[in-house]
Amino acid sequence: MIRRNFLTLIPFTFFLVTCSLQAQTLFTYGNKTVSKAEFLRAYNKNNTDDKPSDSAYRNYFDLFSKFKLKVQAAFDMKLDTLANLNAELQNFRSQVAENFLNDDGSMQELIDEAYLRGQKDIHVAHIFIPVRKEDSASQIQKAQNKINKAYELLKQRSFEQVALEYSEDPSVRSNKGDIGYITVFVLPYSIENIIYGTPAGQYSKPFRSAAGFHIFKNINERKAAGRLRAAQILVSLPPDATHSQKDSVNAKADSIITALRNGADFKKIALQYSNDNLSYQNGGELPEFGVGRYDAVFETAAFALQKDGELSKPVQTEFGYHIIKRLVRTPPQQDKSDRQWRDNIKQLIMQNDRFDISQKKLLGNIQKKTNFRKFPYSQNSLWRMTDSILANKKSPVLKDLNSNTALFAFAKQTIRVKDWQNYLESVRNIQSLVAGKKNAQIFEQFIETSSLDYYRNHLEEFNNDLVYQLNEFREGNLLFEVMQRKIWDAAAEDTVALKSFYQTNSNKYWWENSADAIIFTCSDETVAENLKASLKNELTGWRKLIETSNGSMQADSGRFELGQIPVLERTRFTPDLITASVKNEADNSMTFAYIVKLYNNREPRNFQDARGFVINDYQESLENQWIVSLKKKYPVKLNEAVFSTLPK
Repeated sequence: MIRRNFLTLIPFTFFLVTCSLQAQTLFTYGNKTVSKAEFLRAYNKNNTDDKPSDSAYRNYFDLFSKFKLKVQAAFDMKLDTLANLNAELQNFRSQVAENFLNDDGSMQELIDEAYLRGQKDIHVAHIFIPVRKEDSASQIQKAQNKINKAYELLKQRSFEQVALEYSEDPSVRSNKGDIGYITVFVLPYSIENIIYGTPAGQYSKPFRSAAGFHIFKNINERKAAGRLRAAQILVSLPPDATHSQKDSVNAKADSIITALRNGADFKKIALQYSNDNLSYQNGGELPEFGVGRYDAVFETAAFALQKDGELSKPVQTEFGYHIIKRLVRTPPQQDKSDRQWRDNIKQLIMQNDRFDISQKKLLGNIQKKTNFRKFPYSQNSLWRMTDSILANKKSPVLKDLNSNTALFAFAKQTIRVKDWQNYLESVRNIQSLVAGKKNAQIFEQFIETSSLDYYRNHLEEFNNDLVYQLNEFREGNLLFEVMQRKIWDAAAEDTVALKSFYQTNSNKYWWENSADAIIFTCSDETVAENLKASLKNELTGWRKLIETSNGSMQADSGRFELGQIPVLERTRFTPDLITASVKNEADNSMTFAYIVKLYNNREPRNFQDARGFVINDYQESLENQWIVSLKKKYPVKLNEAVFSTLPK
């Protein structure tokens, strides 16, 4: 009985779903439909400044329905089959597909994580036991035993004491394991995870990296210091400097800071006295940095400076004495939706070992979405075939394996041995993909490549945003092509029709108060003033001046209505007037005009003078006639009930 009731509900449920979908159809043109969602997406993209209202929606509906009619006309003309349009669409798809791959959720997680970690700095201490690549198993075990012993001792002694006794970090004698503050992107991602996963005041378990074994302590945390642009003057100390040498260098640093505080130029002093070979030629200026990049003592002094331009006292590190000048301090990023910041973080992630994590997560997500699955096959036989192909030898004949044997599959594609053979032949000479790798590793590369290729080729099935973008691009191209053929070319090239249209509508085309003039645009004010001086001496040579200006001057001559001539307010036009220059804020160029002749009466324009206006009006006339015919062919009907539900 329960089953009967369930089955009875299925048709009714389908009916409700169907009605719901139909209710979301905002308008139709002929037998074509446009959903409420599609309309709103287009409206919101093109009306960012207008507050939604009934009149705003109706105005946009008029534009959007005409757009849809024109695109349908393009389909009727088979313009969607044009090779050049399809090539452009495929090129566009290739570009945006990579963006959608990189914008997968795993990348978003890493961006969010980087933002959160970037809000604080962690003061870190470190115990380190190195392991070299050439170390034997017994040497590695010895190092591991040592780090484990240090870990046990931390239960009884201070971190400083254990670091001094056990850590093999070369700087431990001077810093007692304290390596200063770090923030996001300073250390390898695996180490960063350990540090940010350790609560303040506590230490981590022993951790193995490529360099050796580590124990990290989170001494304390603070609000992130941000980033700093600074300059320095370094008075260096020789290795193993004597007390007298240190005193001499210290005295020199003191004399430099005294000179600076008395008004000496920092850049000149840096150029003359700084021993930092990487910065002295640039006035001591360093690349922008955050915490964790330089010596901890240096960074502490630099970030302690309270205002731009402030100087530090001479600060001693193992390199010598530093005099630091704060240039600009940038606070931590607060708006994680900022596009430029997100793009910068994404680039850092892609250049960082984080990207491998992102790619692994992406691959896992892709294989779930695409219904990835493996099939049973003889691995021994597959490896025999693989060895032969990689050695550029003929593949052996195998009883339990042939070119059609299935290896793995996605929802709509099965990958077979022949695909593996083709892959091997394409990569066997690429050392980075095969050298020193086992067959199983190369096969995993093949699975990854195949997974990404399948997902890339079927992205539309998994991402509605891509579908919308491709459709917008396709329809935009079709609109341009159909307008070119039906309206723009027809209006511009049919001179007989244009003249006829002009004769019928000649009373529309008049010259208002106007002037014969030459309008000059110059790259800057100096060029403009020099040109004016030359024109006052000899006007007839203006064309030669323009031709020999290397692009710093441009000119446009003809008859212009007075309102078209760029001038300052209340300019009184007279023949032979050179107008005052007007600055163009976009590029700081200067524009002025030379008035040749004035026309103070309203006059009809002849066909040649009116041609540009005639073409525009004739195009509009053709388009209006075309829209009328399209509406007859594809009647437009607005669903007022759905229209009333548009958000306001």
